[in-house]
Amino acid sequence: MAITLGPNQYGKAEVRLVTVRRDGPVHHLKDLTVSTSLRGELAATHLTGDNAGVLATDTQKNTVYAFAKEAPVGEIEDFGLRLARHFTGMQDNITEARVKIDEHGWDRIAVGGEPHDHAFSRSGDERRTTAVTVRGDRAWVVSGIDGLTLLKSTGSEFHGFPRDQYTTLAETGDRILATAVTARWRYQGGDIDWAASHGEIRRVMLETFATKHSLSLQQTLYAMGEAVLTAREEVAEVRLSLPNKHHFLVDLSPFGLKNDNEVFYAADRPYGLIEGTILRDDAEDPGPAWDLH
Repeated sequence: MAITLGPNQYGKAEVRLVTVRRDGPVHHLKDLTVSTSLRGELAATHLTGDNAGVLATDTQKNTVYAFAKEAPVGEIEDFGLRLARHFTGMQDNITEARVKIDEHGWDRIAVGGEPHDHAFSRSGDERRTTAVTVRGDRAWVVSGIDGLTLLKSTGSEFHGFPRDQYTTLAETGDRILATAVTARWRYQGGDIDWAASHGEIRRVMLETFATKHSLSLQQTLYAMGEAVLTAREEVAEVRLSLPNKHHFLVDLSPFGLKNDNEVFYAADRPYGLIEGTILRDDAEDPGPAWDLH
């Protein structure tokens, strides 16, 4: 029997990073989870324990902290690109770097109707994300959103699906539609205003969810991705994962009460998970952009 080492050899690190930019009395907060993955010629350490080509996770971690101090973090895409290009440029045996960043949002606390200079609160679980891959002189950027919870109380139907002896779900022409959006979009081209692009993509997805009369969550998923590609030429591809957060009408008839789509039971299990990819016809080749996603 022959035993060989596979081609995918990685060294990884993950750190939590919080920075406070103190430009006068108004402070600016960044709260990030940064993951670094380095691919290269690492056979020696696996096979013989020779660590000459290994960039220790301690070094990767400290590099993240040092880069955050030496220059403002800025947009997470730019920060990821700076880190990835540094890692691929420092050792010949490191041929590819992947930097994934989750940004945890904080809002300023309002005091007397005005945002406070240095006090913050976090609302909800939404995170802005990016995954930057650098190989040689090429770079790929996939950004996105996690944990964006959406609900609309009407404008959604679900009917016409197959029924058999195991089907109990009633057809409906008016239901609550709720989901928690995980979205990833792959950028193409250059000179992208990351913050403006992210804000517009989020706005387009929200507006489409709100205004699209939905016959299924699948239809809504496609409409959201199509709207992003129509509005933003810098986006080559959108991948969406939408759990169907079911809201079931409560039977109040035992109590002599009529439930006219007003009282619901919000179920966390079971749920359907709807996933799909919407791709521009002229999209650039993705290369390694989606590796490890």
